[in-house]
Amino acid sequence: MWRDLAPVGRDAGSGGYRRYAWNGADADCRAWFREQAETRGLAYELDRNGNQWAWLGDPSAGDAVVTGSHLDSVPDGGAFDGPLGVVSSFAALDELRRRGARFAKPLAITNFGDEEGARFGLACVGSRLTAGQLTVEKAHELRDGEGVPLTRAMEAAGHDPSAIGPDSERLAGIGAFIELHVEQGRALDLSGDPVGIASAIWPHGRWRFDFRGEANHAGTTRLADRRDPMLTYAETVLAARREAELAGALATFGKISVEPNGVNAIPSLVRGWLDSRAADQAALDTVVAGIEAAAREHADRAGVELRVVQESFTPVVEFEHALRDELGKILGGRLPVLGTGAGHDAGILSASVPTAMLFVRNPTGVSHSPAEYAAEDDCVAGVLALADVLEGLACA
Repeated sequence: MWRDLAPVGRDAGSGGYRRYAWNGADADCRAWFREQAETRGLAYELDRNGNQWAWLGDPSAGDAVVTGSHLDSVPDGGAFDGPLGVVSSFAALDELRRRGARFAKPLAITNFGDEEGARFGLACVGSRLTAGQLTVEKAHELRDGEGVPLTRAMEAAGHDPSAIGPDSERLAGIGAFIELHVEQGRALDLSGDPVGIASAIWPHGRWRFDFRGEANHAGTTRLADRRDPMLTYAETVLAARREAELAGALATFGKISVEPNGVNAIPSLVRGWLDSRAADQAALDTVVAGIEAAAREHADRAGVELRVVQESFTPVVEFEHALRDELGKILGGRLPVLGTGAGHDAGILSASVPTAMLFVRNPTGVSHSPAEYAAEDDCVAGVLALADVLEGLACA
């Protein structure tokens, strides 16, 4: 499975993946998922929000145990973030069948659409729509960098977007959702464990900072006469690092858009996107407020207009303790429990259904990069742990 999926959407130059929502690589990933489902005799389904499901047993029976992750990527992302969870889910089912397991509950494997938000700027679109955390109106407003609406992109890929929206009936039939994911950090590498259990997801969000100045000639405009938004943006990037260090949090400006974007032109508009995360809400609020205050101070001094827009936000997610403890019990109480600053579909669904996560060791801690990695032995350990969990939750 890993060899079949590995070439899909991989850029020959960077070695990273460009599997964006509703593009050609995404279609190839979806075709791969459907093939894996049908090869195993599973009932394949594409839901109203573009999420894929592979069912063993009757979905209408309720109390289903669901596992899976996503197949899309960030720009030039790694091979493991998302796909490891989907591949491991199919492999875990293969392992359970090898063991002769008898299922007492419906089991499903899923691929949630547009988890990374690389194309339309909002993470976890598929699971947010399903859980009602993204309204239909807001979904219709989403556009990619070329101005293409989400709904039009779905139509171009052959999916009817007219029925997108909350899917409470589907969620009501799920008794537990378990997501396996490569660790995006080095906690397991430092502890020496191949697999861990998630405790919580840090609160996190994305904010867009619009710095509007005055376009002018780079070769003739005196420095004293400039209203250059790029300088204010640069000061804000440095402020973000300082505020994050003071609060023990994380803050990153990782995306920028410049107008008119000419080498010999002073910009008229600089847009920068802030991603910030912290262990608790108070720390996150402190960091973002400090960054915005610094940005406004520098903008006022430079004669630059500033607008800050919160584009997305996810509060702290404490995975259900009872399910988390049950995973620990099934796995013999031997796995470490750790938090994460990365968002996941499991975090979105946690408000609607009991959810839990397993992490597989990433020896470098690198993620969202072609250097992302997990050793084959650790991946196998993850599959076996997931199989044990699914057997404990879904089998007689």
